[in-house]
Amino acid sequence: MLHRGQESTGGAGSGELAVPMAWLYAEYIADELLRTGDLMPPTSFEFRAGRDALALTIFLSDTDGELSGIRVVSQLENWLSLTAYDQPWQDWVGERMAVVTAETLESGGPSPDLDLAAAAWRWLEETELLAPDLDAVPGGASVFGEDDGPKVWTPAWRLGLPLGHLAIHLF
Repeated sequence: MLHRGQESTGGAGSGELAVPMAWLYAEYIADELLRTGDLMPPTSFEFRAGRDALALTIFLSDTDGELSGIRVVSQLENWLSLTAYDQPWQDWVGERMAVVTAETLESGGPSPDLDLAAAAWRWLEETELLAPDLDAVPGGASVFGEDDGPKVWTPAWRLGLPLGHLAIHLF
């Protein structure tokens, strides 16, 4: 992972702020994919959940530290497979976070990229959003709109992940 949090204007070890370029780039790609899909207002919590879930997927799938604009299109299939409904995405994120953390500790330096990814993961796990209960079967009464149906509190990642997946499809 060549560029994770090591950029600064004064060179390595200069005491200046390291710029988390890998995370910021992953977040930018996720943001653009979601805005292109026009699935949610960019100011909504649902949009944030989708952006953070997709940014984590992009950031953690970059195993060679070579995330670049040219490779984005070639990575879409990989991101689709990682975010698919039947995949254990939450487990994959936990495993990849552990690997990236271990690699960062071995390199001996702090990683603002990893810090931002960890903060996003914490938010996705700890924040619950009120969403339509897709597992509920309406009994008796007909449901006219999504606001009329049953709702359930769900972790943000459970709502954001399918939004990210759909945004990739729409791209």
